[in-house]
Amino acid sequence: MDVRAKARYVRISPRKVRLVLDAVRNLNPEKAVIHLSLMPQKSARPVRKLIESAIANAENNFKLKKADLKIKSLVADEGPTIKRWRPRAFGRAAMIRKRTSHISVVLSDGKVDSVDKKDEIKKTKTNEESKNIKKETKKQETTVKADNKVEKKEAKEIKEKKEKKEIKKTTKDK
Repeated sequence: MDVRAKARYVRISPRKVRLVLDAVRNLNPEKAVIHLSLMPQKSARPVRKLIESAIANAENNFKLKKADLKIKSLVADEGPTIKRWRPRAFGRAAMIRKRTSHISVVLSDGKVDSVDKKDEIKKTKTNEESKNIKKETKKQETTVKADNKVEKKEAKEIKEKKEKKEIKKTTKDK
């Protein structure tokens, strides 16, 4: 079962957050929290709090054991950038970008949950439905082709009849 936790609009650059995430990526959550508490980086604190929150979610909401959890993914995406201006020489202004991050953590106990099974069932159902739809469209195309062939034959017969009538008229006129 996957347990997710997100911290959005964290006022630290995602590049700096990724450095901390890379340091704890392959650790189990308990060890990651210990490592993060000893790191001097500013981004270590929100990441540690986020992992602790995900652990608490797993224990309280999903009744999972802390020892069974593993970090499945750690991601720091870019949030909105706050733009400020700084005066420069000769009356110019330079832009200051205050970057924000969206940090997300996914913890897993390694077991496949029923939600994942339901998703797989839905995918197979949609695949079967799409196959059925394709079959129906092929049937419709073949019927349309057959109808077109019949119409072409009828059109040929009508043309032949008109030509025969014209030939008869021209022979009568002579």
